Amino acid sequence: MQSFDPIILNLILLVPLAGAVLVAMVPDRAKLPNWIAFLTALFTFLLTLHLPAHFHLHQAGFQFEINRVWIENPSISYHVGVDGLSLWLVVLTGLLAPVGVLASWTAIQSRRKVFYSLFLIQQTAMFGVFVSLDMMLYYAFWELSLVPMAVLIAMYGRKDGPKAALKFFLYTFIPSAPLLVAILWLYARTGSFDFVTLRILLGHGSFSSTAMFWMALAFLVAFAVKVPVFPLHGWIADTYSEAPVALAMVVAGKLGLYSLLRFHVGFFPLQAQAAAPLLIALAVVGILYGACLALVQRDFWRVIAFAALSHFSLVTLAIYGLTLTGWNGAVYQILSLGIVEGALFVLLGALENRYATSQIASFGGLAARLPRAAAYFVIASLTMIGLPLLSSFIGEFAILSSTFTQVSRGWGIAAAVSVILSASYMLWLVQRLFYGPEGALAVKPARDLRFGELVALTPLVVLMFVMGVAPNLWFRSIQTGVHPPAPQFATVQQPVIRSETAGSGRLEGAAVRLHAAPTTNQLAFREVQR
Repeated sequence: MQSFDPIILNLILLVPLAGAVLVAMVPDRAKLPNWIAFLTALFTFLLTLHLPAHFHLHQAGFQFEINRVWIENPSISYHVGVDGLSLWLVVLTGLLAPVGVLASWTAIQSRRKVFYSLFLIQQTAMFGVFVSLDMMLYYAFWELSLVPMAVLIAMYGRKDGPKAALKFFLYTFIPSAPLLVAILWLYARTGSFDFVTLRILLGHGSFSSTAMFWMALAFLVAFAVKVPVFPLHGWIADTYSEAPVALAMVVAGKLGLYSLLRFHVGFFPLQAQAAAPLLIALAVVGILYGACLALVQRDFWRVIAFAALSHFSLVTLAIYGLTLTGWNGAVYQILSLGIVEGALFVLLGALENRYATSQIASFGGLAARLPRAAAYFVIASLTMIGLPLLSSFIGEFAILSSTFTQVSRGWGIAAAVSVILSASYMLWLVQRLFYGPEGALAVKPARDLRFGELVALTPLVVLMFVMGVAPNLWFRSIQTGVHPPAPQFATVQQPVIRSETAGSGRLEGAAVRLHAAPTTNQLAFREVQR
């Protein structure tokens, strides 16, 4: 299987694109586009599993790397690769694709060829964002990820799709223009779009502080809108309310958070350090603001939208806390949120598909009629809250403990309030949908979760438990890609996984000196210094 290493990323990028072309060519009848999209997504997910299966934990730098000249002038390369930071995000994107197809199986009844073609193109774009190591290639995939999302929101929006699509597109596209200018300016000064080369040159002090400030700001704004970071969240509620379930679950949060950690903090560590106090304050405001708004919503899609704002803000807090413990917790929490929100999207989409409404007041007492849906929803809700032995507890604990001990006790305490608030709105949502007095829709007959929905949900629920009890399966590889990007971070904290017995482990904080195990990029940086 190692013979696939030189081409595995090519296959991961091209198979969804080939599937999109095939879906566009076949006739739209007898669920044929559904089956082609599902088999394509499932096969792509199986391809992504090759990455963790053959990932070398003790090898520094990027793995499965491909670097080919694409355009000679300007010098643009097809340069892709993964490390511990992007590895599991690629796998998560691959996992959510077949789940999204199954969630759309009965929800999408018209223009299925268009829907599944654009959905698979969206998959290629997201994979490209996570694996690109050439900045122009990255930007191309970053922009490509906006188009299918906006088109599908406009076409399949529940109430006001075109308006939500326009808002999403403008919010996310306009900040990308300064990002492109910053990338082109970097090329004009360095002659390279290569991520590793640019990281070394930026760390070497080749640019004035003013130039670094404006470049860092352009990168930050483009990524902060995509997260979204408070107060740049104006698009998220409408997008969650209008987007098809499959699109909402694969896009939510991952691209922006990854890009903040990889490119903003990675390229501009000093500027990130200077901006950290403001971003930490905005993150804590976003945590509390999103949680409080989730408490007062009457539409369950908007509850999930503002809950997502709160949880994404918690990850932002971890990123700009600038500690290794926080960064490891941030990546782990991104993975957990992707799984939990994917399950919640499937469940809420199933309810809306059966009852044709998302108004919470119309529901109530559904547990007796939909026991399987109620059971899965309770598990996903408890995971979102951060119950111990479930996946979100690990990430939240790492983030809050690092914030409290290494950043600020005040901000740590304020952020910890979100645990109470998230329990309030999620348990309230569970009670209003499935328990308590029967709503107007409780008498309407409806089937419990169908086979396809169970197939989509069961792996996600299993992962919530596995990630909650065996985090070392993920942390070992995450830690290889999450590290201080420049020597000015001297001694920091990072989580160390120590096995107590065979098959069990625990998470501990231990002081680790960066230079004990330098990465390839750090060695190159030292060569430049010499």
